Amino acid sequence: MKTEKNNIYNKHNSFFKFVDRNLENEKKLLNRIEGLLNEDKLIDLNHKEKDIILNVKKDLYKNNSPSNERFKLSPNVVKEIQTLKNDDIPRYLVHRYRYEIYPLKKIIDDYPPFLQIEPTSICNYRCVFCYQTDNFFNKRSNGFMGHMTLDMFKKIIDQAEGVIEFISIASRGEPLMCPEINKMLEYTCGKFLNLKINTNASILSEEKSHAILKSGIKTVVFSADAADDELYSKLRVNGKLSKILSNIEKFKKIKETHYPDSNIITRVSGVKINEKQKLDDMESYWGGLVDQVAFVNYIPWENVYGSPINSINTPCSDLWRRMFVWWDGKINPCDVDYKSFLSTGNILNDNLSKLWRSNNYEKIRQKHLKNIRKSISPCNKCSVV
Repeated sequence: MKTEKNNIYNKHNSFFKFVDRNLENEKKLLNRIEGLLNEDKLIDLNHKEKDIILNVKKDLYKNNSPSNERFKLSPNVVKEIQTLKNDDIPRYLVHRYRYEIYPLKKIIDDYPPFLQIEPTSICNYRCVFCYQTDNFFNKRSNGFMGHMTLDMFKKIIDQAEGVIEFISIASRGEPLMCPEINKMLEYTCGKFLNLKINTNASILSEEKSHAILKSGIKTVVFSADAADDELYSKLRVNGKLSKILSNIEKFKKIKETHYPDSNIITRVSGVKINEKQKLDDMESYWGGLVDQVAFVNYIPWENVYGSPINSINTPCSDLWRRMFVWWDGKINPCDVDYKSFLSTGNILNDNLSKLWRSNNYEKIRQKHLKNIRKSISPCNKCSVV
């Protein structure tokens, strides 16, 4: 039996395994970046951003910070930088630093380092490790299920543009099920340095493939956890591996035929839930279709509300890392709390900055900092730190 300590889920590095065969050599990349971080190349950055770049340079080239708080170039970061124009790299590093280091140092500024936007909470799968298996949650009459409107999505994007560069279009549901997802994707063109979408690829049609490839999406993550039909169907209930394979093959062909200059990163990523899932099998099965193959660590979040209260006191880093906007505008500090017990406001009533800095949000952070997360439900049953 695993101990509670071993069940802690560290959000700072959630990849269990990660493979990308076409990464630029890190030392070579560091040499290239160094020349881009001189003062004369930072004229588009404000004073605070320039200070962050100084910290980036210290960590990358002088190693002055404690090792557990040092900014590093992980393989997925190296890949993202590879796809950027040189002029965009300093700004990217500013926001990557905010994403990785601010949560470790418990620093808050005017905007979340990462924004997660939910086009829909509805999903066609019932994966064994997901809260969609909670029949109270997925029952439409209980009010959790719905689609975001295009107007609300545009409002969020307009507020985020220029101040938040790390955004994910996904959360509790399958984003491609949103009726207006194509128009939403179109609205993101040219607006963000690091925009990601997660999809189970079950309804990845030709039309939706074009919508993704024409949009501002920088990384598309195809969620798949196995390399054989039987295991896939057991984990991703209602899913069929042959259909997913066909859809991803079609996406690759459309990309190569119609968007040969696209720098979009493609990744197959699964949740590592048992020993039957082998990265070598995944890489062999998917590696010829995508740039990256990965597993993320499993966290038992399928129904945190039914879990026993634990003894974890370590503050949850996500309180300083990301903010979620549900389909109905509701703001939530995490998606482990998928029923929104901790909702801190609504985008319909305030802007992103005020919501991120709100008293309700800060009260939760302070309780975590004071090692009394046990007083908050469902934080007292969650293992994310």
